[in-house]
Amino acid sequence: MTVDDEQRVLRDAAVVVDGDRIAWVGSAADAPAADELVDADGRALLPGWVDSHTHLVFDGDRTAEFEARMAGQSYAAGGIAVTRDATRSATDERLAQLVAARVREARAQGTTWIETKTGYGLDVSSEERSARIAATGADDATFLGAHLVPAGIDPDDYVRLVCGPMLDAVRPHVSWADVFCERGAFSPEQSREVLTAARDAGLGLRVHGNQLGHGEGIRLAVELGAASVDHCNFVSDADLDALAAGDTVATVLPACDLSTRAPLAPARRLLDAGVEVAIASNCNPGTSYTSSIPFCVATAVLQMGLSVHEAVRAATRGGAIALGRDRGEGAIGSIAVGHRADLHLLHAPSATHIAYRPGMPLTAAVWRGGARVV
Repeated sequence: MTVDDEQRVLRDAAVVVDGDRIAWVGSAADAPAADELVDADGRALLPGWVDSHTHLVFDGDRTAEFEARMAGQSYAAGGIAVTRDATRSATDERLAQLVAARVREARAQGTTWIETKTGYGLDVSSEERSARIAATGADDATFLGAHLVPAGIDPDDYVRLVCGPMLDAVRPHVSWADVFCERGAFSPEQSREVLTAARDAGLGLRVHGNQLGHGEGIRLAVELGAASVDHCNFVSDADLDALAAGDTVATVLPACDLSTRAPLAPARRLLDAGVEVAIASNCNPGTSYTSSIPFCVATAVLQMGLSVHEAVRAATRGGAIALGRDRGEGAIGSIAVGHRADLHLLHAPSATHIAYRPGMPLTAAVWRGGARVV
């Protein structure tokens, strides 16, 4: 077996799992005795993918919007309202079933940890319901009431709703808050108000920023100490300097860039500047209806200029850092003693095959917390 962790590739290696943790990593010839043996037969073992940006709590279909975009219509934030209406109409049971099915699809391709957001309810009761479902269906839940200002509501009134009653309602179910700081969504001033209220409520911060053009999302995220700023398609020198000097992860979303026909996020430039980069799927019904991290990794290698090792690291340890889960006992995103036994065995001798054979079903087995789930 080849073990690919966040620092090195080990060949003829073994991993010993005890309960839900990794107990030992090293040469197979030196491996201690174990109760059960899984022979990888020369195949590669990776950390499970950590998908740090998804929108799984939704109902409805936006195929027509996708077709229009492929015909040349540019993407704008307003399509979120279509999903909002369908999601509000769905029962709790249906939404929970849809989330569970989407998580299973992600697991089948090696994702062992997944974050998801609210943001398709956009009123107090619907956002609270989405937060409850997100908390039970995914591993990390994020409040994204500031996804879009609903039609017919004054933007400042809506921001006050998000920062007050809506935040109070979702707070028991979520660990993070996010804001879509973008034209057509929330201004930098409104975004600051939302993020400040969320921080005061004890939530970690995330930002959708610089997706549709140059703006203040990246620098606002760094200034307020957000764990991650996501999209990052338009990055100025000042943005790059701010990210390099701070601790905010730049999360790139390759599948979304392809679906919206946007300029690919400058992942190569970000890495070369010393910025921590994560890769996530952005699975959502409008702009990236896929949870395939292998597809995103292959895109990052083939079109964004990353090496295979850089792309795999960004989709594992990078995602863990973006979620604050990369350190200590039970950490995720790398194969190391004491970390969660979240493992992804390939039908291939190396991770290179993910980009070398893009789109092929290369997942052989998946363990999550030491239990085999695929």
